[in-house]
Amino acid sequence: MSSERLILAATSSSSQSFRSYSAPELPPPRIFDELPKATVVSVSRPDANNISPLQLSYTIHLQYKQVCKFLEVSKLSFLQEYGPKMKEGYVMVKHLARVSKGDECHICCWFGCCNTSWQKVWAVLKPGFLALLEDPFDTNLLDIIIFDVLPASDKDGKDQVHLAEEIKERNPLRHSFKVSCGDRSIKFRTTNNTKVKVWVSAINNASQKPPKGWSHPHRFGSFAPPRGFIEDGSQAQWFIDGQAAFEAIASSIEKAKSEIYICGWWICPELYLRRPFHSHGSSRLDALLEAKAKQGVQIYILLYKEVSLALKINSSYSKKRLLDIHKNVKVLRYPDHFSTGVYFWSHHEKLVIIDYQICFIGGLDLCFGRYDTTKHKVGDCPPLIWPGKDYYNPRESEPNSWEDTMKDELEREKYPRMPWHDVHCALWGPACRDIARHFVQRWNHAKRNKAPNEQAIPLLMPHHHMVLPHYMGRNREINIESDREVLQKGISRQDSLPCQSPVEDIPVLLPHEADELDTSYLNDQLIRPGKNQYQHQFDLLTEIDESISFPFQRSNKGESSIPDRQMKGTADDLNFMDLQREMNLDVAPKPGMQISNDWWEKQERGYQNVLDKTAPVGPRTPCYCQVVRSVGQWSAGTSQTEDSILKAYCSLIEKAQHFVYIENQFFVSGLSGDESIQNRLLEVLYRRILLAHKEQKCFRVVVVIPLLPGFQGGVDDGGAATVRAVMHWHYRTICRGKNSILYNLNQLLGSKVDDYISFYGLRTYGALSDAGPVVTSQVYVHSKVMIVDDCAALIGSCNINDRSLLGSRDSEIAVVIEDKEFIKSSMNGECWDAGKFTLSLRISLWAEHLGLHVGEISQIRDPIAESTYKDLWMATAKKNTRIYQDVFGCVPNDQISSRSELRQSMSYWKEKIGHTTIDLGVAPKELEIIEDGETKVMDPMEKLKSVRGYLVSYPLEFMSQEDLRPMFAETEFYTSPQVFH
Repeated sequence: MSSERLILAATSSSSQSFRSYSAPELPPPRIFDELPKATVVSVSRPDANNISPLQLSYTIHLQYKQVCKFLEVSKLSFLQEYGPKMKEGYVMVKHLARVSKGDECHICCWFGCCNTSWQKVWAVLKPGFLALLEDPFDTNLLDIIIFDVLPASDKDGKDQVHLAEEIKERNPLRHSFKVSCGDRSIKFRTTNNTKVKVWVSAINNASQKPPKGWSHPHRFGSFAPPRGFIEDGSQAQWFIDGQAAFEAIASSIEKAKSEIYICGWWICPELYLRRPFHSHGSSRLDALLEAKAKQGVQIYILLYKEVSLALKINSSYSKKRLLDIHKNVKVLRYPDHFSTGVYFWSHHEKLVIIDYQICFIGGLDLCFGRYDTTKHKVGDCPPLIWPGKDYYNPRESEPNSWEDTMKDELEREKYPRMPWHDVHCALWGPACRDIARHFVQRWNHAKRNKAPNEQAIPLLMPHHHMVLPHYMGRNREINIESDREVLQKGISRQDSLPCQSPVEDIPVLLPHEADELDTSYLNDQLIRPGKNQYQHQFDLLTEIDESISFPFQRSNKGESSIPDRQMKGTADDLNFMDLQREMNLDVAPKPGMQISNDWWEKQERGYQNVLDKTAPVGPRTPCYCQVVRSVGQWSAGTSQTEDSILKAYCSLIEKAQHFVYIENQFFVSGLSGDESIQNRLLEVLYRRILLAHKEQKCFRVVVVIPLLPGFQGGVDDGGAATVRAVMHWHYRTICRGKNSILYNLNQLLGSKVDDYISFYGLRTYGALSDAGPVVTSQVYVHSKVMIVDDCAALIGSCNINDRSLLGSRDSEIAVVIEDKEFIKSSMNGECWDAGKFTLSLRISLWAEHLGLHVGEISQIRDPIAESTYKDLWMATAKKNTRIYQDVFGCVPNDQISSRSELRQSMSYWKEKIGHTTIDLGVAPKELEIIEDGETKVMDPMEKLKSVRGYLVSYPLEFMSQEDLRPMFAETEFYTSPQVFH
């Protein structure tokens, strides 16, 4: 409301009053008497010696929309978790449905019958999104545009693409602009052309200004920038196998205060996160979620909606059980196959995010069959660890129903469970919020497609990637809770805004206990007179962006086949170690930087030297972290396909100096010129090995994958075409045909191939019960991890195949972790600075696979030395393989090359033993061994005692004479081959 209008109104009012009533002349009203009144609720008064912009805060309870319009403020304006205040104001939109709150129009979602007229909404611009609200006092989102990476140029390849653009209207009295992001384009109207220009400029600046603009692509073409180049709290911790990861997840859920995000390919509400299950009833997933929901925690769960004819995970049952827990539990299943036309691809991420503070990412779904320990037991009779259908072996049988969860599917006295090996990771800091942003993007995309007008399913707002400290740590007496409570007053739990976490749980750039930190540099650099803290932090990031490069940026001779997509002016080309020396900052975290958590401290206590011990839980370590993903239009609503996981894989391999270690559920890739497989990870490995051979340098590639696909059916069974099809693509990649890596390397290197690359699986054995049979089973490798040079790791949900890597198919997420704390180690006999996170992960994985004790860990300190790679790793695998073959004759093995030989072997063992498993996994009661021409009888367990760890050789010759592709008479023959790779 302008002062001129107020003056005119006051004059007119006074004149009319005089003429009508001839009242005595009154003094003219003051201008500000005509303004709507506002009530000052409270004013915080900071220490006069320690004033910062965030400390000197006035909290005003606004009562009139005109004041909000004049000041451009709303309830969202100063909530720090959403970033600094930016442009706000009323605009007109037409795309929103006019549906009263509480009502649902089931027709308009198909025909748009309610979207027929323009309506006035309040727009709030933040660094990562544009939110639309009914008015400044509202917190329920009408709509939100989450900024995402834009194409580098338009369709013609000429002009730069902008998020917001002016629209030239035919009617000169209409003033419009549009915002296009992902698969959406929304039209806005304002009252004049000046406002159009201001909005367009503000939106484009917020979304595209590097380094923090979300429309700006980063290294590997990722939506998320690298983190950890300032003291931003970026930390990571790894977990090996389900017991360790599930315990950490349960502990974090129990401490949730605001919101929980869960995303999974398969989620079982009846899953126990702690065992034995009899004594940990409260650790069941549904019980944990119910307890937090009753405390007011908002829980959002994204389920993959499977094609029921192809998969038996019954997500509809899971959704029903989860929704029955509490009204604060919101569940979405996606995609709808008919409306989206998506039948082949899946949502494959496995995420748990707590209060934007900690995120769990990796290969473990919260479902049956995944809980396991490093002992990988094959039996549990009577049931103590794995109740009912959690005693799981998909090779033997997949349950037709998951509803009666406590009822056994397998006979425990006859069949083993399939042990499960996996790797998971916890993240803190900005990378955690990047993953939460991915979840919010996917949630909103699913909500718009599945429940656009369902009020009980809200749209979500992502937190800003940097939450600034409330104070600089000098005055712990300051009470800043009062203004936070005022801001939250009137915001219900059902709003899109989460409740505020206590101050001590907000991740900060500086520790609260700042007296323990040398702040000489910070005082000079971080707090510059005349700048607010938000602007200053942006300037600091920009300075770093212009001067640093990644510690793992190692160059190799030869042309790169997969570019990193490094961008000028971003955090993608940094030399952090040089900057760190200039800043004189201690990389090691101070005690005050740790978020108090008894469980984490318990796990890390005594973890002083990673070379002297192994554990299923790694040290919580400051790291450089970058989130990468595979998403496209169908999965996340993005405007272009993102395949940053593939680019990260290829870049890390190209830059590897000494070795690459891979564990994955699948290994399907192609060489250059392969017309069937599109991802070129195999080509990058092939070129890197050839370069090492050319330069006569030691270079190792070790790959660990499942011995058999984890699908139901014996290799020769009529209904096991899927098993054989996956085997076909694995062998086609590894060793069979002109498109395989071993075939091509053998042509050039001959017998030296094993010096560079080798393939392995995992296997274990045990008795099903005290008096039960001795059985063996593969340890199913479900981990998705790559370790390079003991300095960098990639951990996530992504398989090595086209489904996971191309971006347009399965949705996936992973994190690239590069160490910033190093330990003296060795590489090929020479001194080597190994990363604390990566080295400890590899040491623990290899110690488990090789069956090493604490005092033997030094044997695997050097991963590529002959004594490690050949004398220990390869020798252990060969010995274990030979023992298993002697005792069980188990499948797969190199002595069986055809179906006829497989049938003969099956008949022999069934006749000899009577009962056996689908993969010949039962040992005879007495084992006959021929030594020195004499037959000796011994207990199979005596022979098996010589097995060390779980490592076995991958059977490269198994079924080598057979075409394993689906046959004409099998239904899989008529399915696209892309489904299997």
